[in-house]
Amino acid sequence: MRLLLHIFLGVFILSIQTGFGQTNKTLKIKAGDIINEIETEIITWRHHLHQYPELSNREYKTSEFIAGKLREFGLEVKTGIAHTGVVGILKGGKPGPVIALRADMDALPVTERVEIPWKSLEKAEYNGQVTGVMHACGHDIHMAVLLGTANVLSGMKQDLGGTIKFIFQPAEEGAPAGEEGGAELMVREGVLNDPDAEAIFGLHVNSQLKTGMISYKPGEIMAAVNSFRIIVHGKQTHGSTPWTGIDPVVTSAQIINALQTVVSRQSDLTTGPAVVSVGAIHGGIRSNIIPEQVEMIGTIRTLDKAMREKILEDVRRTVIKVAESQGATAEITIDKGYPVTYNDPDLTGRMLSSLQEAVGKENTIIRKPMTGAEDFAYYQQKIPGMFFFLGGMPEGAKQENAPPHHTPSFYVDDSCIKNGIKAFCYLVLDYEMKFR
Repeated sequence: MRLLLHIFLGVFILSIQTGFGQTNKTLKIKAGDIINEIETEIITWRHHLHQYPELSNREYKTSEFIAGKLREFGLEVKTGIAHTGVVGILKGGKPGPVIALRADMDALPVTERVEIPWKSLEKAEYNGQVTGVMHACGHDIHMAVLLGTANVLSGMKQDLGGTIKFIFQPAEEGAPAGEEGGAELMVREGVLNDPDAEAIFGLHVNSQLKTGMISYKPGEIMAAVNSFRIIVHGKQTHGSTPWTGIDPVVTSAQIINALQTVVSRQSDLTTGPAVVSVGAIHGGIRSNIIPEQVEMIGTIRTLDKAMREKILEDVRRTVIKVAESQGATAEITIDKGYPVTYNDPDLTGRMLSSLQEAVGKENTIIRKPMTGAEDFAYYQQKIPGMFFFLGGMPEGAKQENAPPHHTPSFYVDDSCIKNGIKAFCYLVLDYEMKFR
């Protein structure tokens, strides 16, 4: 009798799963049809967003455009989160989980060199200087993908189980000096609550990964980041008599060289990769004047928590002690930074087949961790999250010639948008089946 009961229950569960699978397959076909119908329109949205970029915490027109589209789709819309953030809420016709999808909105202080009809000619002030503004990291693609996903899924509302939160986040590249922003502020202001999301998915386009491909990694996929500022104080004097002063320029040069030994000679690199880089140095005004002080700024990237703490302390000690050895003094401040972007292994393992189905198993590849950073990590500290990379390199291009992110020549192809929408839609449609 017990054996018969087990057989009956097994057949019953299998029939439910089979029925759900068939329904899910039908919904995916429907999603694909809608994507094909609206692809051209979504591309025009991308071109608009690219042509009119805005810097971090200043995404006023961008958020207005996004909120307007979400309302057109019939979503409940919340604005003004973390300054300019927008959230669209889509409630399905059936009960189910609450899932969040995220895209970032801000552009960079980069003057575009790519000659396209929708080239950005925008300008803004950044750190006291007038600069061009450009979506040099692909956030225009991210917004277009998420808007397209919202449009597709809103057209299938009655067939969906649960609720989807479409999060459009400002200031991923970092809030302006003296301001708060980005994912950390979004989380603090309750973007994952009311209703409470139980999982979150995000993507980042990659200019050096072929269009049609997706790369992923369970666990640590992107580094923690900290920025530092160093001021070296010396004693100003005439350049012809350096012994009558204390040279902060030479001291700074020695600090820069010494900082390179923090990783190469003081860190256990079998634990994980790390980077310490000085990105800018400013000091002096004339060739024959040794200045009073020199200022440096730079970045620290790590993929292990304990290693991160040690490197931060090693950087502080190195800066102070090298300055003292030259008779100078140094101040160093290190910001809070972003934590490691960590893909929940269980979530990633279960949802991998959704990505594979979206672009093909052969086009879904595992990648090495990267020393770039992402504040998507703040969402992952609260709920399980999965972050992956979407190929955007045009067909026929060579990886070695593809301009990297944050450069004036950065470019990703419109054709990747369709793949991103498909991936997001499949993740949403499959989640309930794999976690319920």
